[in-house]
Amino acid sequence: MQITVTRDVFNLAQVFTISRGSRSKAQVLTVKITDGFFAGLGECVPYARYGETLDSVTGQINALPARFDRAALYDLLPAGAARNAVDCALWDLQAKKAGKRVWELAGLPAPKPEITAYTLSLDAPEKMRAQAVENAFRPLLKIKLGTPDDMPRLEAVRAGAPKSSIIVDANEGWSAQVYADLAPHLVRLGVELVEQPLPASEDDALLGMDRPVPVCADESCHDRASLPNLKGKYDVVNIKLDKTGGLTEALKLREEALKQGYKIMVGCMVGSSLAMAPATLVAQAALVTDLDGPLLLAEDRAEPLTYDSAGVHPPEPGLWG
Repeated sequence: MQITVTRDVFNLAQVFTISRGSRSKAQVLTVKITDGFFAGLGECVPYARYGETLDSVTGQINALPARFDRAALYDLLPAGAARNAVDCALWDLQAKKAGKRVWELAGLPAPKPEITAYTLSLDAPEKMRAQAVENAFRPLLKIKLGTPDDMPRLEAVRAGAPKSSIIVDANEGWSAQVYADLAPHLVRLGVELVEQPLPASEDDALLGMDRPVPVCADESCHDRASLPNLKGKYDVVNIKLDKTGGLTEALKLREEALKQGYKIMVGCMVGSSLAMAPATLVAQAALVTDLDGPLLLAEDRAEPLTYDSAGVHPPEPGLWG
């Protein structure tokens, strides 16, 4: 078994800003695993928030032994970007060798399109309103927020897209007081979900706090080991494969979270269709699907995912799985 890691850069359609900073390119790692006859692919997006870099994740992958399987991978690498790309490449390789689709191998029903959120970049209120007007035809908009001065942004987006459903993502940018002050206005403006309002290290403040709008754990939820610490704070968990360390753990996290009474959101980093493809399996029947990474790009893989009025479609075999 041979593993190769390459760095790919995809230009974004426009500068993308969240509370932590801005970017104009998506830098990803593509993993290819071949057995000499068949090859499987996976993609990950190293994330500085979790101490990951392109170099560190490449190093983790290159340090893997010559022979291992998906079960062994769980102990060889921690949850994170490196394990994600390798795990997804192994699923793809297995599917190609078996002449089946990944969902068949995983015992899942054939996936269907899922309506996905489309993310509006953090900006001045008038610019966010313009973004909202441009995308008001979309059924679900996600607003990047996370500053003490977000009310004008919320008002502007709602005015620009009066018929769209709205979710907001604070990216850990609010304090408990800011969130408490905003909560009634979130209800008034028809916001349907709030993603990670407080820093993960400070989210105990959510205990006992009114949650008039469902609150979703993103940075506070990585894999199944995160679940015990979420009780009483969150209503929804955001499953991202770059956090879980691949499709294998993502499916297990979804199953366990549902058993414990959480709703499911499936999200993504800003990556190509190859990164989104495995996540479309996890997103089936999720409360919120947020797999819009390719929609934010100016360029994509040669055989990209299909996005249309039905949502994001599962991948064709030429892309993955």
